[in-house]
Amino acid sequence: MANKRLLLGDEAIALGAIHAGLSGVYAYPGTPSTEITEFIQSDPTARERKLHSRWCVNEKTAMETALGMSFMGKRALVCMKHVGLNVCADPFVNSGMTGVNGGVVVVVADDPSMHSSQDEQDSRFYGKFAMLPTFEPSSQQEAYDMMAVAFDFSEQQQLPVLMRVTTRMAHSRAVVEVAAEARSENELNYRAEAKNWVLLPANARRRNDIVTAQQAVLEEASEQSAYNIYMEGQDKTLGIIACGIGFNYVLENCPDGCIHPLLKVSQYPLPKRLVRRMMEECGKVLVVEEGQPFVEDILRGVGNDRVAGRLDGTLPRTGELTPDAVKTALDSLTPQAAGRSQQQAFAPCEDVVPRPPALCQGCGHRDVYAALNKVLAEYENPRVFGDIGCYTLGFLPPFHAIHSCVDMGASITMAKGAADAGQWPAVAVIGDSTFTHSGMTGLLDAINENADITVIISDNLTTGMTGGQDSAGTNKFEAICRGLGLSDEHLKVVVPLPKNMAEITQAIRDEINYHGTSVIIPRRECMQTLQRHLKQKKAQA
Repeated sequence: MANKRLLLGDEAIALGAIHAGLSGVYAYPGTPSTEITEFIQSDPTARERKLHSRWCVNEKTAMETALGMSFMGKRALVCMKHVGLNVCADPFVNSGMTGVNGGVVVVVADDPSMHSSQDEQDSRFYGKFAMLPTFEPSSQQEAYDMMAVAFDFSEQQQLPVLMRVTTRMAHSRAVVEVAAEARSENELNYRAEAKNWVLLPANARRRNDIVTAQQAVLEEASEQSAYNIYMEGQDKTLGIIACGIGFNYVLENCPDGCIHPLLKVSQYPLPKRLVRRMMEECGKVLVVEEGQPFVEDILRGVGNDRVAGRLDGTLPRTGELTPDAVKTALDSLTPQAAGRSQQQAFAPCEDVVPRPPALCQGCGHRDVYAALNKVLAEYENPRVFGDIGCYTLGFLPPFHAIHSCVDMGASITMAKGAADAGQWPAVAVIGDSTFTHSGMTGLLDAINENADITVIISDNLTTGMTGGQDSAGTNKFEAICRGLGLSDEHLKVVVPLPKNMAEITQAIRDEINYHGTSVIIPRRECMQTLQRHLKQKKAQA
C-alpha cells in the first residue's frame, strides 16, 4: 500500500534511495543538494538500518568511498552540487572504466542563475563525456520513482548512473506517492573482479572497448524508457523537445494539452530515433531545457536553422528557465498560441527592495576582516586571496577585504603563486570546512617551499554556508598544520572578538612580517549554530 507525502525534490530523491535498498550516502554539503543527505540522516528507516550518512571531507572522497561500498556489492548514493562534480571528476570518469558491483547513483544538483555558485555548469555534459547513463526527473514523483530504476539499471549495466536535477526541482515541494516499505539492502558479495577495478593500461583498454560498445545498449534503453515519451500533436508546424523540469514548464503553458508534438526527455543518451521522428514530422523544433544548450547543440549540428532554443535567443541564453520564458518562446514561434494559456507574464514587483547578502551580526568572520583591514592599511598593495564559504561575503561592504575567490581551496595556492611572483604581503583567508575539503594540499606546497604567505583559517566550528553541518577538521587544525610541517612558532590561535582586537592585529602583523609560511586560526563558533546549541541545552535542562 502506497502513502502520500509532501516532499522537496531533494527529499524525494533521498527517500527513493532508502526505499531502493540504499546502504550508504556519501556527500559534501553544497546548495542545492544538501537536503538529500540531511533527510537520510534523520529518516527513521535509515537510522534503524544504520545506513552510512556522515559527511565526507570533499566530493572526491565521497565518490571513491561509494565505489568501495559498491565493490562489496552494496548500493551507494553520492550527492553534490554541480561544481562538486569537478572536484570528483577523476574518480567519476574512471568509474565508467571500473564499472560497479553494487549499484551507484551520483546525484548532481545544478544551479542555473548561480544562486549560490560560481558558474552555471550543466552536468549532463559530464555524463556524455564519461559515457555514463544520465537521468533527469521532470517532477518530484519521478525523482522518487527514478531512484529504484536508476539503482536497478546501474546493476544491470554494471555502470554508475548520473542523476541530474536543478535548483527548482531540488527545492520545490510536491505530493509524492511513496512505497510503504523499503527494499532490503544488498547482501555483501565478492563478485567484483580485480581485472576490472585495477586500471592498469592493459585492463583499462579492455574496459574502454567494453564501455564504448555498451553505448548502443544505453541508447536503446533510452529509446524504450518510460521516462522518454513522444506525445502526438495536431499542429506540426512546431515540435517541442522538453528535458527534465522543462517538461513541466511546457505543460503549465498548455492547460488543455499541447497542440504540438511533444517529446519528453528524462533519460540519456539522447533517444535519437524519437528525435529524428520529430525532426522529420515537424517544421520547427523548440528545445526547452534547464541549463546549457546540451540537447539543442546536438540537434543543431552545423547550421540547422530549424532548431530553436537558447542558442538563437528564443529562450534566454543564461539564467534559470521559467514558465514565463517558455511562454514567450512559444508565442514567438506560434503567435496564434492556440490551445495554450493566454495568461500574461507577471510584472516584476516594484515594492520588493533587493537585500544583498551580508555576514551575520556577531559573526567571528567580521572581527577577522576588521583586524585584517586594520593591519593591511599599514602596507603598500597588499593582496588577500579568499575562498568559498560565508566569509566570501568579506568582498562586499563594509569590508571590501578580499581580491579573489575562484574555487574551493584556491586561496592558499593563489597566495603562494602571487608570492612566487614577488607579491608581498600575500594573505590567504580560508574557512575550516574548506581547508579540510581542498586547502591542506596547498598548504603543504607552501610549507615545503616556505612560501612568504600568511594563511588565516577562519574557524567557526561548522560548515556555516550550507546550514551548519559538521566540519571534518573541527579541533584538529593545529595538529593538521603541525603534521604538514608547520612550526609551532608560526602557528597561532586567537579568539575573534572586539575585546581581543589588539592581540589579533598583532598576530597578523607579526606573521606578515615573518618571511615564510605562517598560519593564524581565529576560532569562535558560528552564531547560527551557537544559538541552535543553546536552545537544545535549554530544552534538555
